[in-house]
Amino acid sequence: MTLDKADLENFPVAPFFLPAAWRTDLMAVYGFARLVDDAGDGDLADPAGTARQLDVAVPAPARPAAGAPAGPPGAEETAFRLALLDGLERDLDRVFETALDPASADRPRHPLMRSLVPLVGRHALTPEPFRRLIAANRVDQTTARYPGYQDLTDYCRLSADPVGRLVLSIAGVSTPERIALSDAICTALQIVEHLQDVAEDLARGRIYLPAEDLARFGVTEADLAAPSAGPAVRELVAFEADRTRTLLDRGAPLVGTVRGRLRLLLAGFTAGGYAALAAVEAAGYDVLAQQAKPDKRRLAAKAAAIFAKGR
Repeated sequence: MTLDKADLENFPVAPFFLPAAWRTDLMAVYGFARLVDDAGDGDLADPAGTARQLDVAVPAPARPAAGAPAGPPGAEETAFRLALLDGLERDLDRVFETALDPASADRPRHPLMRSLVPLVGRHALTPEPFRRLIAANRVDQTTARYPGYQDLTDYCRLSADPVGRLVLSIAGVSTPERIALSDAICTALQIVEHLQDVAEDLARGRIYLPAEDLARFGVTEADLAAPSAGPAVRELVAFEADRTRTLLDRGAPLVGTVRGRLRLLLAGFTAGGYAALAAVEAAGYDVLAQQAKPDKRRLAAKAAAIFAKGR
């Protein structure tokens, strides 16, 4: 199930201490983001069924079964993923049309898309952050390497920052100042996830480590394909982790601008990033031998500290 993947994230998606309405809205946003990511990554449990829901043609011959080993997609698979993303964007249009005119609009086809309708109306959300998440997955179909750090952060503006902006909008606390801090946190969370997933991303044909940094540390793509990280790879990952920690530090004051349960939620998001970075460091920056996952006790302790200090 798409929503079951929430437990695998570095941070709590919709923790128990939030009001029920907030949890429902946050899970709806997560469901959309996860659905779009799974469509873009070829990870849908039933891609043919999803395609039929969205009126997207399923290519012949039959696609590989779910759970088959990941790898760079061929031209036909890439075209299918792009068609799915187009279908999801059309369904997003139906979400907003239904929110505006529930009596006569064509309702969204996918159940996770239908879950967005109530929160769009409640919080006067706009399509733009949702479209950005779809756009990020289109980028993934055509872009597998990032020349510089700026190119990577530009991608994160599509793939990560919209989620934080949606959280602020749902909580009713969105301001330009908070958006800037949220963007820093979300970009950092995305980059640390890329650090954790270097081996998995390479198996899909993607490298999210900037090419300029690979060259700086003398790391080749063959080095990233090794069963464990050599000294140059470890130095590169340590460099990226330090830079990501600085980005988290820049955004962390967002926590101190709010109060109550929202403050605890944002502390949890931020602590998830710090805990993931600590896990990468604890692994000796070897992100190839196994995925570095944050310790839940460390995450809880860090969240409590950030909540208390407000950053």
